[in-house]
Amino acid sequence: MSQPVRHSRSSSRRWPIVSAAAAGFFAVAIVGYLIVSSLPASKADAGRGAITPAAGAKTLSLPAASATPTPVAASASPTRPSPTSASPTKALATSGGGGSTGTGSLAGRIQPGVTYQGVATEYSAADGNGACLFGPAANMMIAAMNYTDYESAKACGDYVLVRAANGASITVLITNECPLPCAPGQIDLSQQAFAKLANPSAGRIPISWKLVSPSLSNSISIRYKSGSSQYWCGIQVIGHRNPVARLEVRVSGGWRSLPRTDYNYFLAADGAGCGSTIRVTDIYGQQLTIGGISVSPDVVQPTSVQFAQH
Repeated sequence: MSQPVRHSRSSSRRWPIVSAAAAGFFAVAIVGYLIVSSLPASKADAGRGAITPAAGAKTLSLPAASATPTPVAASASPTRPSPTSASPTKALATSGGGGSTGTGSLAGRIQPGVTYQGVATEYSAADGNGACLFGPAANMMIAAMNYTDYESAKACGDYVLVRAANGASITVLITNECPLPCAPGQIDLSQQAFAKLANPSAGRIPISWKLVSPSLSNSISIRYKSGSSQYWCGIQVIGHRNPVARLEVRVSGGWRSLPRTDYNYFLAADGAGCGSTIRVTDIYGQQLTIGGISVSPDVVQPTSVQFAQH
């Protein structure tokens, strides 16, 4: 078995012998030092304003502070701000409709003012009910948003203007989800809506589309999910003109924001706030405060309020 290698340490110090040549070197160095030290202070300090990194050292390059990203419309969706980290320009507290200076900072993947590229396909929508659980549709101008842009029900209730290459266009309501392999930018239209753009036999056509805030005559409605009670409840907003960004309920400590499920209900798993006043915020920061809504499962309860048009 080999023994570990140990480094020997000298038991005594060895002093070098200074040669005559070395002594001459030291003498020259001392003379040079005296000459440099006699220079005016301004010359000796001339190089202190700039620090040069040592050879081989890495330097960090920072982007210019004025650089601003430009939105890109593409089938691979553009970079979008996080809805959870941004605040609206103005939050309008109201019991009815009203204007707002917000610009969509609470939006998710689908941003207002951006045109997206993709394809339209078609499906048999039956009575119009879908993953958003709005129930049967009164108007079959509806569509299913692709899985990515559906974004766990954030697209539910969005109104989208779809335009075909031939110039035909149609505004549809998102009521369903188009599962994978539906790609970002793809919208699965009801057969009735697809027929407004092209012959259904085409099956698949290139499109562009964007979020819109249509003119509506109806007010929003609220529905509690089946099984809701004072101990557990799910709350849904129906008929909203603009995308809903947040739903809160009044509790003893103030307002409580409820998480949104992928089946389009805002959930109070412990019952806190069930049956209390509700506050709904759209992506532009507009807020509607609604009282008098009882915990009546599966009952659509109309209100007198609606978001302002954008």
